Amino acid sequence: MRDRSGPSTRVRDAALVLADGSTFEGEWFGADPANGTHAAGEVVFNTALTGYQEIITDPSYAGQIVTFTYPHIGNYGAAAADDESRGAFCRGVIVRDLARRRSSWRSEQDLDAFLLFHGVPGIGGIDTRRLTRIIRATGAIPGAFGPLDLVDEATLKAAAAEEPGTAGVDLVSEVTAPNPYVVRPAGEDSGLVVAAYDFGMKTSIVRQLGVFATLHVFPASATADELLSVEPDGIFLSNGPGDPEMVGGAIDHVRTLLGGTVPVFGICLGHQVLGLAAGARTVKLPFGHHGGNHPVRDVRSGRIDITSQNHNFAVDPDSLAGIAEVTHVNLNDGVCEGMRLVDANAWSVQHHPEAGPGPHDARHLFEDFKTRMEQQ
Repeated sequence: MRDRSGPSTRVRDAALVLADGSTFEGEWFGADPANGTHAAGEVVFNTALTGYQEIITDPSYAGQIVTFTYPHIGNYGAAAADDESRGAFCRGVIVRDLARRRSSWRSEQDLDAFLLFHGVPGIGGIDTRRLTRIIRATGAIPGAFGPLDLVDEATLKAAAAEEPGTAGVDLVSEVTAPNPYVVRPAGEDSGLVVAAYDFGMKTSIVRQLGVFATLHVFPASATADELLSVEPDGIFLSNGPGDPEMVGGAIDHVRTLLGGTVPVFGICLGHQVLGLAAGARTVKLPFGHHGGNHPVRDVRSGRIDITSQNHNFAVDPDSLAGIAEVTHVNLNDGVCEGMRLVDANAWSVQHHPEAGPGPHDARHLFEDFKTRMEQQ
């Protein structure tokens, strides 16, 4: 699985056990198991072919163990410039084959060392095809893995059974910024000001908004008055992890913001929070959307974008009657991928237009946001 020629490299047999008892044998890598004998979380799969570092550092994966369906992971190493947050919030990483060598002029360390630095455990040599089929058949499922010299399979099964998953759990409080901060425009200052709720906002999103606006970022606990105090031209609701119904008082504060005239734009969890604030419902998907290859159709123009996605919950389109029009649809399963509210200057999409990682097809949505602010 990995380069065993170095004197400091020691292979540790490990096992992954799902809550249904399914067991997989593999090898431990990444975090020092002395800091925690096993990892437990909701096991999901991601279909992206590249961008493993961006995925691992995406705060939206808090509470989850990420299975990479692409078999060869780690081949170009890791570089600090590709981090999507201040750390890594996923519970663990599952791969088929951990690359023995990294090959990129940008690489600063291999994936094993990167995970060790961030304290994220990994298990390799897993039959990820079999695992993905189980998740597709049963839905996202709790699991646990650990090195067999420190923990036995019975303990891992018990840990998996005790794992609550992501429904009904507040994960945003684990990843949101502890304090407000300001990001100045990277280029020419347009004079636009954006107030953003940080539910787990990625660095790529900050970078995209910072191209054209001064960005005031607020923790998820901030009030509507706090956001409005910076006199924003637009309000942004970011991505984030877990169950949107658990995002504390943010839903009520967004509802207050919808009563004003400042345009509101949400993505991912922000899309779901916007839906709840407007009176719609959200539902948990069987195994979610995780990957950089989801086709999304704009129902108004017919345009199809290939998008990056990471969410386990979605807005129920049947609850939008009289509240919003559906603007985007996932062509794989028909899930609502975007909406525009009827009685408020607000709209949102379920996918990640910043493309970190993923294709750039949907980046025009940030330009659309800028245009709407300039028209106010």
